Amino acid sequence: MYKLIAIDLDGTLLNSYGQISEKNKVAIQKAQEKGIEIVLASGRSTNSVKNIANDIGGCHYIICGNGSLIYDLQNEAIIYDKFIEKKKALQIIDICEQNSIYYNIYTENMVIAKTMNNNVLFYHQENASKPDSKKTKINLVQNVYEYVRKLDNQNILKITISDNDSVIFGGILRKLREVKEIDVLDVAHMSRKIIKAGTQQVSLEYYYTEITSKNVDKWYAVKYLIEELQISPNEVMGIGDNVNDKIMLENAGLGVAMGNSAPYIKEVADLVVANNNEDGVAEAIERI
Repeated sequence: MYKLIAIDLDGTLLNSYGQISEKNKVAIQKAQEKGIEIVLASGRSTNSVKNIANDIGGCHYIICGNGSLIYDLQNEAIIYDKFIEKKKALQIIDICEQNSIYYNIYTENMVIAKTMNNNVLFYHQENASKPDSKKTKINLVQNVYEYVRKLDNQNILKITISDNDSVIFGGILRKLREVKEIDVLDVAHMSRKIIKAGTQQVSLEYYYTEITSKNVDKWYAVKYLIEELQISPNEVMGIGDNVNDKIMLENAGLGVAMGNSAPYIKEVADLVVANNNEDGVAEAIERI
């Protein structure tokens, strides 16, 4: 019997337009009715994940920033955190600026960026169909370094770096891996998302990586949570599609990869289901 299901958002629970299908919602609600704990485990900022959890209803905990924190929704409190130190974040920003690479800073409440590109453009498009209270807050600033340097009462979850050119992207990865006390996610494929421009559908494709503090991972956050809840790893189902879900899929009692996952993610999973546009999450839940 599975007692907890940890579900990734982008590329997993959310379709290519950033929406949750009714079939996925119903499957989650049925699991909750049977006493199964549903935990959303995402790379997104706290407010963004919180809004999605509130739409689903019945979630007690969320994992944000790829495992940088666990938030208790009932008590409105952080119960676990591993943030990036401001000094380390400024060092990474400086490297990005010197190499003219696109980057975003994720705090608990917002995404900080210079311009509306790649993942930030996707969030902006996603916001168009949401009321103000449920939008992902995007803060565009000209001088990100100075803005972050003066930032108070805002913890940094992660930094996302992206580029459309694989050679440029590979070069920045090598430089970032020289920085100590951070983890650089080893992403081997392009991110692909769809946005609507009038009546047209536009595909967003870019190479990206995510930087967190050392030893941050969704699974480490799940492991902390299940120890608190006295749940065994064998009683956990993990559902995901990307490299930031890999350790979770390897260690959960049942690791489920989406049909749209990269081949190396499918290889570590116990089960492969339909893709994120064909209700793969509902299929996984219905199987148990």
